Order: sequence, then C-alpha cells, then structure tokens
Amino acid sequence: MTGLLRLIPRAIMHILNAGQGEMTAHDKRQRMVSEQLRRRDIIDPQVLAAFGTVPREQFVIPTTEGRAYDDSPLPIGFGQTISQPYVVAMTVQALALHGHERVLEIGTGSGYAAAILSCLAREVHTVERIEDLAAHAAVRLERLGFHNIHVHHGDGSLGWPAAALYEAIAVAAGAPRPPQSLLDQLTIGGRMVLPTGEVDDQRLVRITRRDEHTFVEEDLGDVRFVPLVGVEGWPEQIPVR
Repeated sequence: MTGLLRLIPRAIMHILNAGQGEMTAHDKRQRMVSEQLRRRDIIDPQVLAAFGTVPREQFVIPTTEGRAYDDSPLPIGFGQTISQPYVVAMTVQALALHGHERVLEIGTGSGYAAAILSCLAREVHTVERIEDLAAHAAVRLERLGFHNIHVHHGDGSLGWPAAALYEAIAVAAGAPRPPQSLLDQLTIGGRMVLPTGEVDDQRLVRITRRDEHTFVEEDLGDVRFVPLVGVEGWPEQIPVR
C-alpha cells in the first residue's frame, strides 16, 4: 500500500504535465511579448510582431537557452551580454522605424537586436569590435535567413562610414558622450538611440538630427550597458573614478 501511495502523486503529475504540455520556445516568446513588453510601454504593433517572430533562443549560448526569454540580460561570451528584451524593445521603438530605413547598429553581440531591426527596416549594418562575435553572428544570421543584415568587424565608436548616411542608429554599449562620428553619419531627420554617461550611471537618450548642426536630445530613462570601447568611446582599460 505504501508503494502505491508513492506512485499516485507521480501518476497525477504525469497526467497534469501531459495535459498542459511543456511550454515551447514559441509559447515562451509570446509570453515574453505579452508580459515583458506589451504590459509595459511597448505599444508599436510592428515592434511587438518582430519580437514575437525572432527566435531569441537561437542567439544565446547553449547553457542559457532555457532562460532565453527571461526578463534579464544573459552572457554570450567574451565578457559581453545579450540585453534584456525590454531594453532592446525600448531602443527599437524609440527609433520609430517605418520600413524604408538604412539602420546602423553598434555592438552586434550575438546578432539578436540586428535580427529584430531587420524585420523593421530595409537594411541593417551592424558593427562588432570582437572579431569572433562578429564572425559567429554573421553565420547565425545567414543560417536563420536574415539576408538584409551586413555584419562588420571594427571600432563601433567610429560607426561605418562606407554605408552612411543612416536614418537610424542604435548603440548597444554605453559611451561617455555621443560619438561625433556617429552624429556625423546620421541623416537629417534621423534618430540615434544610445546609452550615455558614466560606466555606472547611464541614461538612454534619443538624439534627432534637425539640420546640419542641430541635434535634439531626449532622455528615455536609466539603463546599464557594457562600455562602448573605442577611439570615441571608453579606453580598453577604463580608469577607476
């Protein structure tokens, strides 16, 4: 009898699990869109649709695949992270894309944000300073069918002048101040969204270029990104303040 009593809870649990089924990656993705994005202030239907389409689990390292849709950043190797979904969505929504834009992204990482951007823009150029990350991202994006993305290895703080000008620029690393090279590569009427400030005290801002010499800055809130290392960003070894 004791043995039977031990089996009953397991049998019931098996039936419950069979009835409910384990959540698929698609289910987790839709829940992420609903609970992490839509319930906050992400309201652009095209942005929500992009996040509901791109398989985030393909852009994380295998050991964190089960946490791909967590409301947090995750490591991707080389001291870098894939940003929290909501932070990526804030940046993308603030760019106000309509589909015709050429977009520059600084900080390719695993390629997730570039994939999101590619669903919303005509063409995406993305720059990554870590060569191995850039190479892996290029292969991954091609394998997943994102053919309007061009991955470049270089100093992101200098942008990518060869394809300028850009209607939108998204920067996924914190700079001490907006790099002049990026401002110069923004077309008139274009928007750039980037984290700026001290390493441990950053604000996400949107900068709109009104004319040749006029830029308007809007504060979008507190964020925390890895440093933008480069000629117009932080040095490789950031001094302690």
